[in-house]
Amino acid sequence: MHDGPKTSLKRNLNLLDATTLVIGSMIGSGIFIAPSLMANYIQTPGLIILLWLVGGILTVFGSLSYAELAAAMPRSGGQYIFLKEAYSPLIAFLYGWTLFLVIQSGFIAAVAVAFAKYLGVFIESFSEANIIFTLGNFSLNTAQIVAILSIILLTFINILGVKLGAVVQNVFTILKISAIVALIIFSFLFTGGSTGNFFPVLTPILPETIRMSFFAALAVAMSKALFAYDAWNSVTFAAEEIKKPDVNLPRALVLGTLITAFVYTTVTMAYLYVVPAEKMALVPDNRIAAEVSYIVLGNSGLIFITIAILISTFGCNNGLILAGPRVYYAMANDKLFFSKAKNVHPKYQTPAVSLWYQCLWACLLTLTGTYSDLLTYTAFASLLFNVLTVIGLFILRKKLKDIPRPYKTYGYPLTPLLYILVAVFFIVYIFIGDIRNSGFGLIIILTGIPVYLLMRKRIINSNA
Repeated sequence: MHDGPKTSLKRNLNLLDATTLVIGSMIGSGIFIAPSLMANYIQTPGLIILLWLVGGILTVFGSLSYAELAAAMPRSGGQYIFLKEAYSPLIAFLYGWTLFLVIQSGFIAAVAVAFAKYLGVFIESFSEANIIFTLGNFSLNTAQIVAILSIILLTFINILGVKLGAVVQNVFTILKISAIVALIIFSFLFTGGSTGNFFPVLTPILPETIRMSFFAALAVAMSKALFAYDAWNSVTFAAEEIKKPDVNLPRALVLGTLITAFVYTTVTMAYLYVVPAEKMALVPDNRIAAEVSYIVLGNSGLIFITIAILISTFGCNNGLILAGPRVYYAMANDKLFFSKAKNVHPKYQTPAVSLWYQCLWACLLTLTGTYSDLLTYTAFASLLFNVLTVIGLFILRKKLKDIPRPYKTYGYPLTPLLYILVAVFFIVYIFIGDIRNSGFGLIIILTGIPVYLLMRKRIINSNA
């Protein structure tokens, strides 16, 4: 290992690799658990389906905007680069800082915990209830240990080369899509299901225990869906390693988000066909996919979906772990992160040190909070920066009007405007509905300001 840019990242990823990175990073644990969590806030079947559909449309509109930015600036770091060009190094740093502390590492931690929870179906000793030791308010359970070991293993795989990471991603993405499609088919063939479970369509029905407004409940429920949709932009982080990025990046973003939106909406309908919304909220540990599989196929269905979810969460975390360090690598090159994070492994040509930094922090996050909490504060922070990035598209159309744009956003300016309006609505009401976790995400962002000022002072002093 050595400092400096003598060893650089190489373009080893093709269109299939980039597309499965989009899909695989998005489809992890969320779709197997989030619908049940959503039913704790809203129990109108039509609205639950609508939230997944709106989330999908929102994601596709966002990807159309990101596609233009990624094709014009196909550099390692993706969204970090877009924010730096549109606004300032400070805004870009706050994104990278939040990505490291909350968004990417938080997602990795949440997905790893979900992986461990489902592994507990086969090995009962792997459970959040199986506490090894307690110290004050802190306790360590076997599920957390399994989650940490999975993060370490995937980090090591991705250090061995981006192509190896991509192969793992391709295989696991194809397997998980196949499993979900099979679950959808089996669910709709189930004679005990009912289309009557889709009604009422839009009449607001809140659980009796909810003490918040309809819009707040709707937004917090949406935050669970947005968690499942997030990470679609991860492919832009690895832009420097994608072949023909001006063509393949836009295609991967749009194809990946469209496929995922269709899968999410359809499988949610399948869940509701088998389990009514009011009962969905009562599913043990929110394992709605496991519940539906058991009802439809019995014990063999439970085994089938558990294996599918283990594949899905493992593959999802592979994509998240692969992508994130490319941002920290770009920040380190700007002297806005730990200097060793810019080191590229001389043999494997991967940002190895960045990968280990992310691994350490994600492992620590698995020891804090609950799965639902992780979903809310990561979704809030991520959506906030996504809105800033899409606004940045309008800024960069004027600021960098002469830059070559191999792809231009379809439906501009309507599609990015719709994205911004809908996303801002959910940002406001997610904050109102869950002030504690949303506030925590906001505080994490703001803590980056003094850190940035200290780093800027260090840069100035080193140049003096």
